Amino acid sequence: MANEILINHCSLESRVALIIDDVVSEIFIERCQDVSLVGNIYLGTVVRVLPGMQAAFVEIGRERTAFLHIDDMQKAAPMDKPNQPKPKASPDDLIERRLYQGERILVQVIKDELGTKGARLTTNISLPSRYLVYLPDDDNYVGISTRLSDQKERNRLRGELTTLIQALNFKGGLIARTAAEHIAQAKLEEDVYYLLQLWHTIVARTSSAKLRKAKHELVYQEPSLPLRCIRDLANELTTTIVVDDEMVYGELRAFADEFMPAIADKIHHYTDDAPLFHARGVESALNDALMKRVDLPSGGYLIIEQTEAMTTIDVNTGSYIGKRSLEETVYETNLEAAQSIAHQVRLRNLGGIIILDFIDMDKSSHRDAVLEALQSALENDPARIKITGVSELGLVEMTRKRTRESLPQQLCEPCPVCAGRGVIKSKETIAFDVIRRLLQLSSQANRANNFTIIASQAMTDYLQDNHMNTMNDIIKLTNTTIQFKISQHYHQEQYEVIFD
Repeated sequence: MANEILINHCSLESRVALIIDDVVSEIFIERCQDVSLVGNIYLGTVVRVLPGMQAAFVEIGRERTAFLHIDDMQKAAPMDKPNQPKPKASPDDLIERRLYQGERILVQVIKDELGTKGARLTTNISLPSRYLVYLPDDDNYVGISTRLSDQKERNRLRGELTTLIQALNFKGGLIARTAAEHIAQAKLEEDVYYLLQLWHTIVARTSSAKLRKAKHELVYQEPSLPLRCIRDLANELTTTIVVDDEMVYGELRAFADEFMPAIADKIHHYTDDAPLFHARGVESALNDALMKRVDLPSGGYLIIEQTEAMTTIDVNTGSYIGKRSLEETVYETNLEAAQSIAHQVRLRNLGGIIILDFIDMDKSSHRDAVLEALQSALENDPARIKITGVSELGLVEMTRKRTRESLPQQLCEPCPVCAGRGVIKSKETIAFDVIRRLLQLSSQANRANNFTIIASQAMTDYLQDNHMNTMNDIIKLTNTTIQFKISQHYHQEQYEVIFD
């Protein structure tokens, strides 16, 4: 599958689009005020240990304290707490035996801040390069990316990495990334030297911060989004890397010349008048990725709803009526939906629990085929995914690893009119609210001479066209008058009833 990488950069924002077989598959966005923390390494301070959750909050210099769970900690001997008695016979795997309040620890961000939640941390430090990942605390460990399926190549890489660890006699472990496939040992050795030097720099910065008694300090920051993307996305299937900013183009060429010479000549500076993302259809795909409805080729459609707890995707036949039977129509719609769902969850970067509501199918063979189509379509997604079977109701539960906010979370905010509900009260409902408010105030305003209803033009017209008889009854009942005042700044749900 041939792919292209498009990079759009300005002083305030970087955007990267991955196009696979002429389809926009992923979009990455990084704004100056909201740079991703994932991969950053901090010297932090434990501010609170939570035995009941087997977790701790760690201060790393962000507005919200970060979260460290015991499952994300490397195994270590229990630590003595200064000036505190040791717990009696506590198992060594309890977090209260591993950390204490005020302790300074080296941590790495594995999940960005999401909503009101702080970043998630690990003490299992890992440093990625182009071909390898270095694990400073995992002595003699050698791992191979699960995406490398050729067993002969897996064995070769395992052997060469084991040889490198033994020959260079360094502490730590190595994982071969997918990009390491068929890469010569000399290139792997270059990566090892780079990673070791990087780790020595981090250790030195950490020691310096401890000497200064810094409570928190950033000791390593991941490269910029454009550099990370060509490091992590570019491979032998990449045909072109197009950059619309001259300075970023120079940085990418310099990086590629040093670390990825095979792709250096594939990097091009875009100078056409039409904006790069507009010319290549990325802007259109980005706008579509923010819509709830996704149309399918046959006439069916998906409805995608994202909440804090989960995402639901509902499949509908829409205008598709099929050719043979209802069962075949449903089956064909679900097959199309499976392909589209795989594309949408990757494009939108949907994570966490995702519930798929396929249209009910009577035949078990059809349910199995739809599930198989979904699994096949998700195979190229780099995120870790788990899928359950299709239930009798056509529901499929899947989970997708979430490390950053989805596109809607990054680019959108709650609607000021509906406050994120997705719906607003109808004009009829608001009309009854106004009438009830009039009746309530009339009982309190014995000396009131006049009521004024302030509302939008549309709401004022609706009240006058549909409820003036009721208004006149209130006028007679309370011996008052009612007048309307239009506010151009009010939306449908906004109104005021005042009296004098």
